Amino acid sequence: MILEKTVSEAIKHRRSVRIYDAKKPIESKIVKECLELAALAPNSSNMQLWEFHHISSKEIIAKIAPFCFNQNAAKTAQELVVFVTRKDLWRKRAKANLEMIDKLFPPTPNNQKSGREKTIRNYYGKIIPFAYSDFLGILGYIKFVLVSAIGIFKPIYRQVKNSDMRIVAHKTCGLAAENFMISMAAKGYDTCPMEGSDTLRVKKLLNLPFGAEINMIVSCGIRDEKGVYGERFRVPFNEIYKEI
Repeated sequence: MILEKTVSEAIKHRRSVRIYDAKKPIESKIVKECLELAALAPNSSNMQLWEFHHISSKEIIAKIAPFCFNQNAAKTAQELVVFVTRKDLWRKRAKANLEMIDKLFPPTPNNQKSGREKTIRNYYGKIIPFAYSDFLGILGYIKFVLVSAIGIFKPIYRQVKNSDMRIVAHKTCGLAAENFMISMAAKGYDTCPMEGSDTLRVKKLLNLPFGAEINMIVSCGIRDEKGVYGERFRVPFNEIYKEI
């Protein structure tokens, strides 16, 4: 029986484990449960522009390990999770949010909409398309010039270029990955986030579409006694903490 850790305990337990114990398998069911918790992570505009590719096949893990430059964290992993951004799915996700709004605000006899409903529908029907629409990066720069001009007179959201929205997708996918790793730690399982990989080869192996991007690959298992490379190091907290 696994005794789950508290949030604080899980955060303190979590380390980037480089070597996993081959004699201690993990349950794919629990990994999947932790990915369900990953999907509850906060994300920009509730667009959920992510996918989680859960790899339990030893054959696929063996193929991916060289693409991770044969890091021990990949070679000894019991399972892998590839966190993928899907900015290209913004239209589908915006539509899903609008469908959710249809359920929250069923039609009224006189078809009158509340101010809140109008605001939300305008957001997903107009503002999101304005932010995410682009053509070869050209439209993004036109939008940037436009919002910069408006921004002279009032506060405005300025991250409207294609590269800006790409960063948004990666930031929110990273939040999901953190949810996952903390959830795994709570179950007594270990992980290691790996950014060092040949993302093109991983994409081809997983048959991902052109618009998908690898955010990170997280290896999973139970730590070997040599799996953690030294004590945790952090710079002094007073160097990074700024109270205003």
